[in-house]
Amino acid sequence: MNLKVIFPIIDWITNYKKEWFKGDLSAGFTIGIMLIPQGIAYAMIAELPPIYGLYTAMIPQLVYAVFGTSRQLAVGPVALDSLIVATGVAAIAEIGTENYVQFAILLAFMVGSLQVFFGVFKLGFLVNFLSKPVINGFTSAAAIIIGFSQLNNLLGLNLERSSKIQYILYDVYNHLTEINLPSFFVGISAILSIVFFKKYVKKIPATVVVILLSILVAKILNLEQLGVKLVGEIPNELPKFTIPTFDKEVMLKMIPVAFTLSFIGFLEAISLAKAVEIHHTEYKVKPNKEFIALGLGNIIGSFFQTYTSTGGFSRTAVNNQEGAKTPLSSIVAALVVALTLLFFTPVFYYLPKAVLAAVIMVAVYGLIDFKMPKNLFKYTVRDFLILLATLLITITIGIEKGILTGVILSIVMLIYNSVTPHIAVLGQVGDTHFYRNTKRFKDLNIDKEYLIIRFDSPLHFANATFFKDKVQEFAKSKGKTLKLIIIDGESLKRLDSSAIITLEELLDFFKSQNVIISFAGLKGPTRDLIKKSGLIDKIGTDQCFMSIHEAVACYYNKCNNIPQNSKFDKYINQTDNS
Repeated sequence: MNLKVIFPIIDWITNYKKEWFKGDLSAGFTIGIMLIPQGIAYAMIAELPPIYGLYTAMIPQLVYAVFGTSRQLAVGPVALDSLIVATGVAAIAEIGTENYVQFAILLAFMVGSLQVFFGVFKLGFLVNFLSKPVINGFTSAAAIIIGFSQLNNLLGLNLERSSKIQYILYDVYNHLTEINLPSFFVGISAILSIVFFKKYVKKIPATVVVILLSILVAKILNLEQLGVKLVGEIPNELPKFTIPTFDKEVMLKMIPVAFTLSFIGFLEAISLAKAVEIHHTEYKVKPNKEFIALGLGNIIGSFFQTYTSTGGFSRTAVNNQEGAKTPLSSIVAALVVALTLLFFTPVFYYLPKAVLAAVIMVAVYGLIDFKMPKNLFKYTVRDFLILLATLLITITIGIEKGILTGVILSIVMLIYNSVTPHIAVLGQVGDTHFYRNTKRFKDLNIDKEYLIIRFDSPLHFANATFFKDKVQEFAKSKGKTLKLIIIDGESLKRLDSSAIITLEELLDFFKSQNVIISFAGLKGPTRDLIKKSGLIDKIGTDQCFMSIHEAVACYYNKCNNIPQNSKFDKYINQTDNS
């Protein structure tokens, strides 16, 4: 057994170079500093005490450093997953109760178990059912919900928690007279400061600076007395080993949320890992191994009181930019968080929640993609509608329903495109050997005696009837002058039994009409199936050609001009895939 396959850490440790250490140390320290406010902020999104965000910022990335195949991916709590956790757990437990915390930890165990299962059985391909428009619509919707959900902290209000934007806005409207102006001023100032630093002073860690300054200001000016809500006390301790509370009934209720998180979390992580991998040649990201690494991070983390984690966009980008070469940077980052848990959590007592809301709002704004919807509207309205439907349903009806709707619409569209693929009538380009779509090209030579059809899809049970109907429709438009139908076989890469039967029916139908059917450019596997099924006996080897032009030439009694090796009976037994 190759231990490097199971434990990728062995590979990079045994090949570690001294010159990598500086980059790993610098990146790890920076990521660790970033994780502290992010851990607290994202725990707030998940409706969990801040300490659990810090635990999640520490344990899963240590596990990932051992089992992960990406050397720059920074694992920990993220905004999107935190929102899904809050939505899923709040449905079965009251926020702020011990049960709520226990169920959130149990959910991490369930998500991790599913991810390991998917990785072991190599089911990573299932995420392909989440199309780009669905992902974009869902991510943008989640960012909008997260941003609006922070209005209670930004405005200093006590609002009912909701993941539906219409209820959030209605609640804010009803409490407009109760807005705490000092909180609002602190929050807006934090947003403007973070945006300013990120735009004009990029070398300074904007979030960290703003948070430290806000803590100082809150303590000196005693903002708590003005009604500004503070984070308050965070326990000074490392996570303890605790077995999650396994409740069968609760687990059954959380299965849909666990499935959603397992796929969304993996998709976030693998997208980031693949994007960073392009800049590095010394390793290869392996999707199914990533599933297992993330899953183990969530499983082991759940025994140390963490909630669901995955790869973070901003942290991974910074990790790469700071020169991290190995997951040693993640180990350093985890140590920074551990030191904070041991010695520095009292510092965050005076951190205004309005500032955390500002940090979250600025972070999630970057998740909203305005460019893709505009582009989709220009060249594929169907995908634009899928994106729009996913977004609107997610923000108004529910997160799971939004992504489920997007997936269903994508699959329906895939089936529709498969059932009704593009089919074209071809004409000759001048005196050349080229034949093109008559709807796209002008001045093509179109003979009234023959019809050339190109079917841009494999022929199978789902589209065989569509193919048959279209061929007969095109033939009918030609009238009684039609003598020959040539089917361009270049796109017929696969046939199934329904396709064979459909072709037999077409041959019989047009034979009764005294119309010949010829085939041109059939691929090797298609030729093999035509021979094995006996369909070749109905077609006739003399009606199969290497190209459309040869089929046309033969129709005009110029078969002698066709090379012998072009004729079907000379190449039908070839075993290549051409």
